[in-house]
Amino acid sequence: MDNLISLIKKKYPNLSKGHKAIASYIINHYDKAAFMTAARLGEEVGVSESTVVRFPVELGFSGYPMLQKELKEVIKSKLTAAQRLEVSSNRIDKDNVLKSVLQSDMNKIKMTMEEIDIDNFNRITEEILSARHIYIMGVRSSAPLASFLGFYFNLIFENVRLVHTTSVSEMFEQILNARKGDVVIGVSFPRYSRRTTKAIQFAKKQGATAIAITDNEDSPLAKSSNYSLYARSDMNSFVDSLVAPLSVINALIVAIGLKKKNHIQENLEKLERIWDEYQVYEKGEPYTTHQTD
Repeated sequence: MDNLISLIKKKYPNLSKGHKAIASYIINHYDKAAFMTAARLGEEVGVSESTVVRFPVELGFSGYPMLQKELKEVIKSKLTAAQRLEVSSNRIDKDNVLKSVLQSDMNKIKMTMEEIDIDNFNRITEEILSARHIYIMGVRSSAPLASFLGFYFNLIFENVRLVHTTSVSEMFEQILNARKGDVVIGVSFPRYSRRTTKAIQFAKKQGATAIAITDNEDSPLAKSSNYSLYARSDMNSFVDSLVAPLSVINALIVAIGLKKKNHIQENLEKLERIWDEYQVYEKGEPYTTHQTD
């Protein structure tokens, strides 16, 4: 976002009167402009739609959709929870919230599937399989994703550590011994966690292989990692939509599980005996029918 605003400010002195009006509006209201059509932005600023359409070209974009896409991608990490609620409230069908949210999640999975790099996914799988130790970390809304990955990796590997933390110092303490041959997986989506990024930077400096699970290559986590897996995320109201990231993590678990099928089979058989002995799961009674006179 900062780079885009800087670009607009740099170009501002040489812009026409109409384009200066558009530039000023975007600088001050980028959160709203990102979701406006060219016609709507023109009405808001007081210029014609054609003037709005020509504005991105002055900045070096191919057209208005590209400028709008750039705004949408970058504001996710800038908006406060209150701003997100305000902006997204105009995008959700209030008469059918369920359908609106589910459709949005489906779209994110579809885009993720179309954009994901399969070769990169396979390389990351091999890095994890060959790791001496595996560290997994994710905080705030990304914590459930890290926890899900950690739960299943613990069924597959004997060398997994899910980093639990409430502070930067605690996170560093738990990855202090990460070295070459180890893998550190960081999970972070907008609004990006500074704690996770700093910890990934530290682990990489120590020689560990840093793997990011995040939303795009401009993510601070991606820039600090050796490898990155991208999944589309979005904001449904003030809530983070993390359906696509969870699906990618699920695929990663399955891919690794298939590579270690025999080992997992042995572990699961042992665990089933333990779960049965200590009554971890409800066994359920067989269904019977009762006849009445």
